[in-house]
Amino acid sequence: MAKSLFDLKGKVALITGSTRGIGKSIAEELARAGCRVAVSSRKAEACEAVRAEFERQGFEVLAQPCNVSRKEDLQALYDKTVAKWGRVDVAVANAAANPYYGPLAQIPEDAFDKVFHNNVKSVLWLAGITLPAMAERGGGCFITVGSIGGLRASTILGAYAISKAADHHLVRCLAAEWGPKNVRVNAIAPGLIRTDFARALWEDDKRRTEREAQTPLRRLGEPRDIGGIAVFLASEAAAFITGQVIVADGGVTA
Repeated sequence: MAKSLFDLKGKVALITGSTRGIGKSIAEELARAGCRVAVSSRKAEACEAVRAEFERQGFEVLAQPCNVSRKEDLQALYDKTVAKWGRVDVAVANAAANPYYGPLAQIPEDAFDKVFHNNVKSVLWLAGITLPAMAERGGGCFITVGSIGGLRASTILGAYAISKAADHHLVRCLAAEWGPKNVRVNAIAPGLIRTDFARALWEDDKRRTEREAQTPLRRLGEPRDIGGIAVFLASEAAAFITGQVIVADGGVTA
């Protein structure tokens, strides 16, 4: 009997920023599909809490603190994962920063630099660390979490939006570069998801009600709405998909 196109049993996945919100959902759904997962975030306590939670569900999990703004942290996360399981089949760049809300022309330089360092350069670092070994083994999957902010203008999140547009095009360039080695590179572009990271955008009742009214599905997204897309992109079901940005926004950009 042929195995399911969505079966990821035996695969190893590494996910940055994966102790809450979208990243945690991605890690959990990949684990549920059969992956051994390396979870990470800046705080060791958060990593350990998720490790314990996942182990109670029967998942194979490794937890490693990692600040994606430091290349040596990303390398250590990768090295620890490889030391434990021998390889990384799926790498997910989810961790991001957004320290500023307001007019783009007034953003402090250090805030602008932080956005691009964490949201773009760190993604490129992770790709540089993980893709060569995937190519040597005959294939793999790299996913970054973008945003519909990278597809449309924003009057309060300009730098973040520009960084996500850069991520979307980084995916296209990496896909073209690594496709001949059977390494697929894609992005997921969520709309407004009910996470701590996006709390400033949804906890205000008026703003949330307006967004829900503008959304064809009439609701905000939940983290689990994104996790399954990562499973799809990591699986054989997406074997002919690379260089793409998969939008999950309840129909907002439609």
